[in-house]
Amino acid sequence: MQLVVARIGRAHGIKGEVTVEVRTDEPELRLGPGAVLATEPASAGPLTIETGRVHSGRLLLRFEGVRDRTAAEALRNILLIAEVDPDEVPDDPEEFYDHQLMDLDVVTRDGTAVGRITEVSHLPYQDLLIVKRPDGSEVMVPFVAEIVPEIDLEEQRAVIDPPPGLLDDSQAEIASTREDS
Repeated sequence: MQLVVARIGRAHGIKGEVTVEVRTDEPELRLGPGAVLATEPASAGPLTIETGRVHSGRLLLRFEGVRDRTAAEALRNILLIAEVDPDEVPDDPEEFYDHQLMDLDVVTRDGTAVGRITEVSHLPYQDLLIVKRPDGSEVMVPFVAEIVPEIDLEEQRAVIDPPPGLLDDSQAEIASTREDS
């Protein structure tokens, strides 16, 4: 099975390094020197990682055959894809691969059906579960322990404890109001 592990960002310096937006909880395993990664679009790869280092909190990679800034810049926005055994699971029981979450039924704590997970969106500050509701609409559920307290892979369900307004706009609570003077 294929798993997106990073997106290539801008070139860094003049020797072919690129920044990467890491999309895996195991970058040392997936993005180490010698790793051969498929790409999206496929015509850009496969790419073999030659070196990697952290600079100012960002992961920098250099790929075999990419020796200058121009070649590095040509790789911008390409997705890096690793081949993963479908039975492999993260070491931490509180972590999940995207493919494990796809198509899970989503229910509230009281058992009310909400929908089914159709996508996991990785944003800089948190991940979102995109849930398709029975009426065809979608709801974005922040993938944090306070809102998604339980993932049960055996039962193929995610239990959520949504704050007011997450599932129904009419239940939203107004935190503050401004009065014009």
